[in-house]
Amino acid sequence: MKGYIAASSLPAKRRWKGHAVAVLALVFFSLLVPLAFLLGLHNRFPSGYLSDERSSSESGFENFAHVDAVLEQNDSEVDESRVHDLIDRFQPAIPKDAPENFTKKPLAESNDGGMPFTSQPKDAMSYSKPKNMTSRGPTTEQVVAPKVSSSLNARNDRENRKENHSKGAAGDEMEKPCQLEFGSYCIWSMEHKEVMKDYIVKRLKDQLFVARAYYPSIAKLQGQEKLSRELKLNIQEHERMLSEAISDADLPSFVGKKIQKMDHTISKAKSCTVDCNNVDKKLRQILDLTEDEAHFHLKQSAFLYHLGVQTMPRSLHCLSMRLTVEYFKTSLQDMERLHAQKLNNPSFQHYVLFSRNILAVSVTINSAVMNAEKSGHMIFHLVTDGQNFYAMKHWFARNSYKKATVRVLNFENVKLINFYNLGPRQLSPSEEFRVSIHDITQSSSMRLRTEYISVFGHSHFILPELFKNLKRVIVLDDDVVVQQDLSSLWNLDLEGKVNGAVQFCGIRLGQLKTYMRGHSYDGDSCAWMSGLNIIDLERWRERNITGNYSGLLQKFQNGSEVSWRASALPISLLAFQDLIYALDDAWVQSRLGHDYGVSADAIKNAAALHYNGNMKPWLELGIPQYKSYWKKFLTKEERFMDECNVNP
Repeated sequence: MKGYIAASSLPAKRRWKGHAVAVLALVFFSLLVPLAFLLGLHNRFPSGYLSDERSSSESGFENFAHVDAVLEQNDSEVDESRVHDLIDRFQPAIPKDAPENFTKKPLAESNDGGMPFTSQPKDAMSYSKPKNMTSRGPTTEQVVAPKVSSSLNARNDRENRKENHSKGAAGDEMEKPCQLEFGSYCIWSMEHKEVMKDYIVKRLKDQLFVARAYYPSIAKLQGQEKLSRELKLNIQEHERMLSEAISDADLPSFVGKKIQKMDHTISKAKSCTVDCNNVDKKLRQILDLTEDEAHFHLKQSAFLYHLGVQTMPRSLHCLSMRLTVEYFKTSLQDMERLHAQKLNNPSFQHYVLFSRNILAVSVTINSAVMNAEKSGHMIFHLVTDGQNFYAMKHWFARNSYKKATVRVLNFENVKLINFYNLGPRQLSPSEEFRVSIHDITQSSSMRLRTEYISVFGHSHFILPELFKNLKRVIVLDDDVVVQQDLSSLWNLDLEGKVNGAVQFCGIRLGQLKTYMRGHSYDGDSCAWMSGLNIIDLERWRERNITGNYSGLLQKFQNGSEVSWRASALPISLLAFQDLIYALDDAWVQSRLGHDYGVSADAIKNAAALHYNGNMKPWLELGIPQYKSYWKKFLTKEERFMDECNVNP
């Protein structure tokens, strides 16, 4: 019996110990939760407050291993100077007397609105149109399709930014990744940067970050209970003001005194001997989180920018729909039937345009007619898709352009006698490609330059089939404005060449060898631009350009629409190799869709203006100083434009 009792009493004792451990754990966590709340673990950075702990996947402190090595030396002077350097980086860019003047007068404006870009993510992005990024010599990059970043890529992206930042890159070097990743958005954002506002809110947040970095260390010091309570009280007051204010106008009138009080408290905290490891870690967390959030918003802004420049505005979509409906409701006289004898007569001046944009193509046609000496000799062949065919038919039936004739063709109804492999059967106007060139032979500020080159789309290669009876045509893009009479081009001797075009020697074929896939070419040959081209159709047929194009297309595209559109660049350059007649540069002034630095004299003297680039003149994001040249030829007093609020 005794043995039985002894044996049975032991498990009961172990059960008692188990309950004791559970009670101790409960007491420990009950103490830990208020402490965590006191230290601010419940707050997160997006609300403007410092996060006290971060997971290993988010921190990235391994990038500062060299800093940890220094900390191990226990050199207090080095520690303190490094912490102060970090604090200085968070000082607000506002006058020191701003808090005192907050209730007396409006805040002075600052010119600091831009942000240096210090990152070059591995996952570059492009939007809608194919964008090629190429270079000659040391580096070559290309972007032809959007890429979705995985969580791993996002983490690598963040680590790359921190590594670049730790190397202390110069200002001009820091802008390079932005242009490589986001293209013309970087140029647009610099031109449209806004004056920084709400300085006081920013100052409050900066003070709060620094105070929260010092508070845990001050709270551990013996004999500093008063300073600890004062720092805690100031933190709570700042949090209360920031929770109720978004802008400076929302702040109470006594905010200046609160800022001075916090400055005084932070100064006393800096004078104390604290563990610099904790302060350094917290400040670096602030820096890392700030950079991550800034880059996140940069990506968001760039995406919205590209969405804006690549998407048809709602007003233009409304215009197309209203015109289509009106086409079937009313019966206007068919001008094409009245001038049927002109349409295939080679003695007239024939212009060809491929477009889906009613407003843009109408400006191009109107500008060419208004500057022509004899508009009665001008025949415009407008090739569009089925969706916009009836809208354009009705538009050009309603609006006349002096004595010129406008013929609208539906690309989807075109019947080709000769069979060619043209890829997807859809309209393909001129394609634009973003080209970034990195030249190490230039100075650091000139090494990277970004250009936009436009070439023929796939639909251009059926020109001989569309116009069998014509000998020569002028091809215009819909982002071109004509400023002078183009009739002299009809008598121009092309010296046996097929395509008269303005050459762009900023890019040569040798720089694009990665995309030529082993085809023979002259590496020193200049690229050429679409926009304004004089085409000898007889020589085109003799050289069988369309047949050569069909063969090249089979080699360059893999069946997807992305590869089909991206192949337009190498195919156009190879198909017309040694067949380009170089027009004088005075014929076309390009770059008006991405370059803010084109002079007024160059624009005035050009025969045609080409808005190549993302910032088209009919978009709100267009470059303002160039819009007036385009708006001058915009149709006025059109009922459907007013109804759809079309006012570019």
